[in-house]
Amino acid sequence: MTSPKTTGSRIITVASGKGGVGKTWTSTTLCHLFASQGKRTLLFDGDLGLANVDIQLGLMPDVDLGQVLSGGITLDQAITPFDMGHSGTGKGQGVFDVISGQSGSGSLASLKKERLTRLNQELVTLSRQYDLTIMDLGAGVETSVMTLCEMSDKIIVVVTADPTSLTDAYAFIKLNHRRNPDMNLAILVNMVEDRHEGLRTYETLKKVCENFLKFTPEYLGAVRRDKHVVDAIRHQKPLMQRHPKSLAGEDMLEIAKKV
Repeated sequence: MTSPKTTGSRIITVASGKGGVGKTWTSTTLCHLFASQGKRTLLFDGDLGLANVDIQLGLMPDVDLGQVLSGGITLDQAITPFDMGHSGTGKGQGVFDVISGQSGSGSLASLKKERLTRLNQELVTLSRQYDLTIMDLGAGVETSVMTLCEMSDKIIVVVTADPTSLTDAYAFIKLNHRRNPDMNLAILVNMVEDRHEGLRTYETLKKVCENFLKFTPEYLGAVRRDKHVVDAIRHQKPLMQRHPKSLAGEDMLEIAKKV
């Protein structure tokens, strides 16, 4: 576990209206970038029931969130360090901490709101030991997703140019905005052919939000489609570890600066 820090911590939630838009990849890549900059970073897999952070990172954790929720261990005991290894320059990239979910557990997805609220409070307490906590949420607008959003300092909504992605993202934004109108919410457009497509996609979502919700979400930027992303996921390695110089990596570096 990384060294304690009690001030300046932030919880950043990565969410989406639908699956398959690269939400978990965005979460793991942001953690890798922040940790390589020397920030104490925690990655919390809040995708209850369909967790896959550990799969993308090639981790085989002995402990996970399921054991926490069953009362077997405390949240801080569920931490698994992820050693980022070395970059192409041969320099060590450091470590970030991971709390893995439990894939395929329907009992986690149907947790009662009281237990989810308590989990939120436990995460806030634990996050004070870090500079940044990235929470990878499940896709959709279920109660568990909305409840876990409540303690966030910022929500990043990952979308693609696909119309169903935009429709589902708006549904997520609308419900979240109703629950918390002051939430700091930003849009990241993934898997675009070029940055112009990313901006056009954001403008479409922005117009709907302004017309019907009377607020303007922040634009974090776009990530270009890149075969190196698929290769990194297939090899269960962070993109910036396996392909430190790539189009998607350049885009994520710019986005991390804004975050």
